[in-house]
Amino acid sequence: MLVEGTWKVTVKSPMGAITSTLVLTSADGALTGTQNDGANHAIAEGKIDGSNVSWKTDTTKPMPMKLEFSGVVEGTQMNGKVKAGSFGSFPFTAVKE
Repeated sequence: MLVEGTWKVTVKSPMGAITSTLVLTSADGALTGTQNDGANHAIAEGKIDGSNVSWKTDTTKPMPMKLEFSGVVEGTQMNGKVKAGSFGSFPFTAVKE
């Protein structure tokens, strides 16, 4: 499975779809990279276990908060949930570019 590369991420929030660009690299079960929602944010605590992935990042849109992503990669698709601070969890999808 190749999680490395550029992904277009869409979070389905109550405020509508929020998109970002995720660039991932992996080595020895760890994910590193950046997520850009208009500003580049480094990802932290990135992990890969089989087809399961998770990472944390900060955002400034629609307001500053920490985001915690967890999902499953299937080919060029990724689906999962993102915990958005005290606002709860929302589904996200991603497509590899």
